[in-house]
Amino acid sequence: MQTVTTIAELRSVLRIWRRSGEKIAFVPTMGNLHAGHVSLVAAARERAERVVVSIFVNPTQFGVGEDFATYPRTEAEDREKLRAAGADLLFLPMVPEMYDPAAKTVVSVAGLSDLHCGAFRSGHFNGVATVVAKLFNIVQPDTAFFGLKDYQQFVIIRTMARDLNIPVELVPVETVREASGLAMSSRNGYLSADEKANAAKLYQALCAARGAVLSGGADFTDIERQAQSFLSGAGFKTEYFSICRSLDLATATPADRDFVILAAARLGKTRLIDNICFSK
Repeated sequence: MQTVTTIAELRSVLRIWRRSGEKIAFVPTMGNLHAGHVSLVAAARERAERVVVSIFVNPTQFGVGEDFATYPRTEAEDREKLRAAGADLLFLPMVPEMYDPAAKTVVSVAGLSDLHCGAFRSGHFNGVATVVAKLFNIVQPDTAFFGLKDYQQFVIIRTMARDLNIPVELVPVETVREASGLAMSSRNGYLSADEKANAAKLYQALCAARGAVLSGGADFTDIERQAQSFLSGAGFKTEYFSICRSLDLATATPADRDFVILAAARLGKTRLIDNICFSK
């Protein structure tokens, strides 16, 4: 596996691959890789001759008081995991390589970016959309792979790519979970042992809410309220627990058929997000 740190180096390698007619798959990450990231690389490996992975802790998607400075950076371990997973190229840029100090352009997906997580993390999804648009322009992949743990992020990136006519096929990959049901996340490392055992209750609440929706026996607002009460009793501070249409994240109604239930809650100092998609 090659490692490059500059856009020029990356493009030089990619140019050779494209001349050989090789398809290029791309997996953007912020590092501190776990089994969920490895599943993205494995999926990419099946769809293309070459797999490019980026590790870049993007400062523009962190708000004031968030954990940019302390976000776990595990470069040596990440390289070994990517090598074992079969990645061909690691793009490992520094902030000045990705952002010119004089840059004035921000990519914003109106409406979607203000819902759910966006209501609690002002500007977060502008930072996500901007850096992903930049990475798509830099790598110009045939396919790009995203985990569905952050379902809202995937919908925003899909919308951005469509609206800007970016010629990339986006491939969603199911959330990888621990045996308890807890969605794997780089931020799970912030949890104490007791908190981690308790954290699986977020997924339990999502599963219970899905069952209630499918049974047709309760008002959606009541289902959301019951879930929040359950989580509060388990020690969570819930930011939102929302039953939505999976296509556009709007508030769902009983007439809808395709759903995603989105949730974000704090357990101790750690912010957890999760979701569950289903149809009826």
